[in-house]
Amino acid sequence: MNYQWYPGHMTKARRMMQEDARLVDLIIELVDARAPMSSRNPDIDEIGKGKSRILLLNKSDLADEKYNAMWKAFFKQKGFFVQEINAKSGAGIKGIIPLVQEACREKIERDRKRGIINRPVRAMVSGIPNVGKSTFINSFAGRSCTRTGNKPGVTKGKQWIRLNKNLELLDTPGILWPKFEDQKVGERLAMIGTINDEILQVEELAAAIIGYLQKEYPGRLGERYGIIDAEGNVYETLEKIAVSRRCFQKGEIPDLVRASQMLVDDFRGGKIGRITLEHPEEWQ
Repeated sequence: MNYQWYPGHMTKARRMMQEDARLVDLIIELVDARAPMSSRNPDIDEIGKGKSRILLLNKSDLADEKYNAMWKAFFKQKGFFVQEINAKSGAGIKGIIPLVQEACREKIERDRKRGIINRPVRAMVSGIPNVGKSTFINSFAGRSCTRTGNKPGVTKGKQWIRLNKNLELLDTPGILWPKFEDQKVGERLAMIGTINDEILQVEELAAAIIGYLQKEYPGRLGERYGIIDAEGNVYETLEKIAVSRRCFQKGEIPDLVRASQMLVDDFRGGKIGRITLEHPEEWQ
């Protein structure tokens, strides 16, 4: 399957972000902790040149704890201020204000020396679609101040949110980039729900998830679905899952489409356990 999704509005959104970057002191970038590099838009590094940078490993509760620690160290080494969070539950959110102060220490000190007191830090919140930016802002602000949705691309306009006298946030639309050079990146993004499901083949996506779990997390599928995993044969395993969960078409024929959708939903919801799809050594 060829993984690409780049709606027309994303080109406009990228141009808008480039213009808006001149207005901010800091870029707060959200990534999905299950695929931290694949869920980073490489354009944001270019847009954020010369700015302080915070990187938030969102959905960290769904990712493998061991790899969360490794990714945190990896990004710190690259010069980012890093925090693990779960925007939905609010875990890790309290640690962000001190992180903003630390990341913008030079700017705050510069203002103080010029006699400028309490000028707010202006931060752009960026990230690819469905990574949880709007949920994060609502959780951070302690109130519902942006639209949220579980479909990629809900936020399309520019929104400023004043959190307090010291911090203003600019919410930006989620943008991908026009072409995935490595289809593995596209596959990982499809697995975590960043690419619009309507353009995907759910059986192929389920097969990719099964193949990865068989290799990196053996035994997980057996535990979840009460089956003996046919390791090395993804479609046989998918059929076993369909039978185990009574996903049948007429005539007791295993319904692989229904079983595939269930598997994808279970994976994204963390029901198969905490799973990370890529490791820092791949990106050294």
